[in-house]
Amino acid sequence: MDLENENRELETEFVQDAEEAPEAESVSAEEYEKLKAEAEDSKRKWYLVTAEYENYRKRTASTRSQAYAEGRADVVKGLFPIADMLELAVQSCAEEKTRQGIQMIQKSFYKLLDEENITEICPLGEEFNAETSEAVLAVDPDEGEESGIVKQVFRKGYEQKGKILRFAQVSVTK
Repeated sequence: MDLENENRELETEFVQDAEEAPEAESVSAEEYEKLKAEAEDSKRKWYLVTAEYENYRKRTASTRSQAYAEGRADVVKGLFPIADMLELAVQSCAEEKTRQGIQMIQKSFYKLLDEENITEICPLGEEFNAETSEAVLAVDPDEGEESGIVKQVFRKGYEQKGKILRFAQVSVTK
């Protein structure tokens, strides 16, 4: 009921304002052009502000998304040393049941990496690539071996969507 009364009052005010407004014929052509130019200018400014706001909204959404992804990657980076220790534990474990338990934990870790789109960098036997690996030792090549080949991987590296999270530490033939 209150809305109906309010609508009637607004309609009455609108009609009164329209009746009191000067007639279109009393506005000169010069004033009309000036008002039209002001309206166009206001419209142009409104479009600019709207476009700027839309760009700002997209930019901040992208920034937030990127920061969130980087934060998740930082958390996973903290788990890499634990994965290294698990791998050493599997290699040095004499008891089969214990080894199987540790391997189950490793499997969970690798599943987490897969869910985060993180892949291992294990360049064993490949040509050394400074963009993905860090050479920590240079060794003499065996008979018939080329130089610059990764001979041993001391620590696996990891990457996510082309971004290196941790470089692989390797030995390379001289």
